[in-house]
Amino acid sequence: MKLAIIGNGNVGGGLAGALSGAGHAATAYGKDDDLAAAVGDADLVILATPFDAADQLSRQIDFSGKIVVDVSNPITSDFSGLKIGHDSSAAESIQALVPGAKVVKAFNTVFAQHYGTDLKIAGTPIQTYVAADDEAARDTVMALAADIGLSPINAGPLKNARYLEPLGFMNIQFGYVLGLGTAIAPNWQGV
Repeated sequence: MKLAIIGNGNVGGGLAGALSGAGHAATAYGKDDDLAAAVGDADLVILATPFDAADQLSRQIDFSGKIVVDVSNPITSDFSGLKIGHDSSAAESIQALVPGAKVVKAFNTVFAQHYGTDLKIAGTPIQTYVAADDEAARDTVMALAADIGLSPINAGPLKNARYLEPLGFMNIQFGYVLGLGTAIAPNWQGV
């Protein structure tokens, strides 16, 4: 599968490395690259950008017919809370911006530092929660997550991103604000 990852920072670069290592043609692109061509050639697109970049990207690039994976957490610049949440989500906002695409929420609770590892903590695969309205798109992303060693959990419809994004924010709070570091991840036991 050919994957275009928009954003070549820690998350985008990390995902590109993990996915390439699993045999996928995954490339992380930066703002100076021809993003429209990259998306046009891709089977699946991962938005590894801050949430605020989605609006501009949606005006510059045609995402029609693509599976678009949103990994963002819509956090305020001072890390004090979420910009959007509970009655909507970043993922739902992105779906409204790219109505011809199938948006999937995933990977937003996994710290970038894990992508250079075996994606396990104490021998247990890190979970990623995958929400989408389109079942085939959700299954595709769950298969990609499993390919790189994550434990994908079906998180239901896209509106459940309203709960996954606060979970991602809490993970950031534990890791950075409360000093637990990035060697952590949420884990639903028994799932």
